[in-house]
Amino acid sequence: MTGRVGRLYDALILAAAVALSFSLLVYVLYAVNLLVFPYDYDQGEGFEVHDSVLFSRLQLPYRDTETYPFYASNYPPLFHVMAAPFARLFGPSYWYGRLLGFLGSLVAAGAIAYAVYCEGGRRKSIAALSGLAFLSSNFVYHIGPLFRQHMMMVTFEALAMVLLSRAFPRRDKRGIAVALLLLICAGYTKQLAAFSALAASAWMFLRGPGRALRWTLAFGLVGGAIFSALNLASDGQWWIQAIVANVNDFDRQQAFGLFILWFKLHGFLLIPAGLLLVYETYFDRLSLYSVWFVATALLGGIASGAWGAGDSYFVTSVAALCILSGLFFSRILGGKLNLPRQLQHLRSSPLCAASLVLIPLLYLGYARATLKLPTDGHFADVAAALGVGGNVRSNFYDSATFRVGGYAHIGYFLTDTDRAAGARIVELIEATEGPALSEEAGFTMAAGRDVVTNPTQLRNLDLAGRFDGQQLVAMIERQEFGLVILRALFYPPVVLEAIDRFYLHRETIHMNGFDYLILYPRGIGAD
Repeated sequence: MTGRVGRLYDALILAAAVALSFSLLVYVLYAVNLLVFPYDYDQGEGFEVHDSVLFSRLQLPYRDTETYPFYASNYPPLFHVMAAPFARLFGPSYWYGRLLGFLGSLVAAGAIAYAVYCEGGRRKSIAALSGLAFLSSNFVYHIGPLFRQHMMMVTFEALAMVLLSRAFPRRDKRGIAVALLLLICAGYTKQLAAFSALAASAWMFLRGPGRALRWTLAFGLVGGAIFSALNLASDGQWWIQAIVANVNDFDRQQAFGLFILWFKLHGFLLIPAGLLLVYETYFDRLSLYSVWFVATALLGGIASGAWGAGDSYFVTSVAALCILSGLFFSRILGGKLNLPRQLQHLRSSPLCAASLVLIPLLYLGYARATLKLPTDGHFADVAAALGVGGNVRSNFYDSATFRVGGYAHIGYFLTDTDRAAGARIVELIEATEGPALSEEAGFTMAAGRDVVTNPTQLRNLDLAGRFDGQQLVAMIERQEFGLVILRALFYPPVVLEAIDRFYLHRETIHMNGFDYLILYPRGIGAD
């Protein structure tokens, strides 16, 4: 590219790189902020820490919830197995799981950039912007640096798709086997990876039905063998806790709202991704990335309406759309779109030249659409220059806001006040006798007490008709818990009713944007 248009293109590409690199900077600082926070940030993180601790002791977390400590996990084991060596060395802590998730997001971004670079004509700038665009997504920002298994699932999925896309057409048996093994890893990190597995199988069938059936059968046998082994080792609790208890209520408004938000935040790249999908459908062969995008956007988006789901269910589709949009841009710039004869004139039209300006502008628009940053301290001048102020907290701006149901109420930076509030709750637990019943496990682990129950798991089992709760309710009625800590009232109704009858709310502690209710046995209080 030469001349004024070429120089303008280079300048705009540089501006887009700076804008998306700023998003990366905020993401890194957010991750660092979370790494040193010793309590739950997103509800449920503490239970994932506890799962990792159990695996470090060679114990399964798939257990009978009718006997003390009434605890079970509903997540597959791989992420917790990965964190288990750290738990063995450092004990229960959040930093290593959060670090694994954050590093996983960087690996996924690298896989996206690699795919765009190799399959899009080796255009380094577009490849780099595609990877940065993934990390700039509000949905990725939310889930990436948490002690949650979701981002590691997406990492395995992205690696699998990039490898399979190249290996299957070449009949590279080793590459196909590794790609399918990565998909198995994704599935045993989180069940949602089933959508990616479905997309991979469908695409292989389109390319080679016979080979696809053989590989899918082998894939299913390996996955099924692992499933059976887990079910056998847990005396059937794996099936109950990881499958039966994952059937949740569905909220159509939540799913619809998240679809709208997904488009609002990612529209600048969604439209180019959609154009490549249309192009492949009518003028070329469907790529694995297009099939992957459709499957995960549609099925993941619908699943986002389930209770306990949310914006994280779109993260896999964000990875796919970043690849598709990057490939579309790369092929336009390289003149590699094989248009039919009646459309060949478009290559030399002013529209083609305009694309040199339009492409970086789309990345700039995307950077603005996904903007989030603190609005105080060192970022105050930047926020003022961008014309934004705190909209989800007084000192944090998120372009998505918190108005859509299912969009996680996280993303802002934590303060010393939040740490002090967490330490206060731990002190209260330490000052009481016996176990504590807490909706978040981090406090009890920090106090050296047993982790008792997983409230969301008990709720799901209750809705599935698989929870009785007699022993837990009896302990509450005997006031055997020195303290009860509530945040979101996720326990089944029978448990909440027993708590209300036998425990009294005496203190509220505000931490991380939420109110933690401290309850003592009735007639027994803290002076």
